[in-house]
Amino acid sequence: MSPSEASSSRPTASSAESAFSFETADLIEILEDLSTRFILNLPESESESIPRLCFQVEQAYWFYEDWVRDSQPNLPSYTLKRFSEIFFKVCPMLSKWSDKHERLFLEFMRYKTRVPVCGAVMINQTWDKCILVKGWKGNSWSFPKGKINQEEEKHICAIREVLEETGCDLINLLKTDDEYFHETTISDQRITLYFVPGVPDDFPFETQTRKEIGAIEWFKLSDLPTWKKAKTTSTPKLAGKGKFYMILPFVL
Repeated sequence: MSPSEASSSRPTASSAESAFSFETADLIEILEDLSTRFILNLPESESESIPRLCFQVEQAYWFYEDWVRDSQPNLPSYTLKRFSEIFFKVCPMLSKWSDKHERLFLEFMRYKTRVPVCGAVMINQTWDKCILVKGWKGNSWSFPKGKINQEEEKHICAIREVLEETGCDLINLLKTDDEYFHETTISDQRITLYFVPGVPDDFPFETQTRKEIGAIEWFKLSDLPTWKKAKTTSTPKLAGKGKFYMILPFVL
């Protein structure tokens, strides 16, 4: 499986529509249901691919945290690693690898960090501010971006991820000419960001994801870290806002 085969979109509420009730099921029944939804119906060509299976386990994890626990708030919240460990034991297709879970999980996390990422530096009409997003958990601000899907063009990935994270459709603003994007590699991961000016200051940004984006805000370009500013600190911060993540390579 190539790195681009990973789907970065999280499961939506429509995935939950069935006669099965998460409100009354116990944890094992829920995990068995998630096994059917995300693992057991995979095509045979994908069912022996450990990376592909691990991506499906990750989708099951987000579905559990985003939707199932809303139906039963008393259900435990897990880290991805802990959920994956339990899921490997419960799912019939994964149980044969449960004793190797620690190694497989670490290999998957290393593999995942190599999947190419695309996004956008969204600039307002007066060229003095840009949009940054902050995760649901944590305190880091970054440009909206996400992992590319199989055979997906880079600019299409950027448009899709920005739409999901901010609610802003860049299809009529994003340009693919060389001078409108910058690529860099960080820790074996290729990152492509498109520079998109002309975004209205008063656009009603609203994430289309669930429990993934915690905040969307305009930041003054003059407040962003640059290589010169970074000489005095290894983790550039803005007072009261938190820290910046993967900003430096795309700020001149």
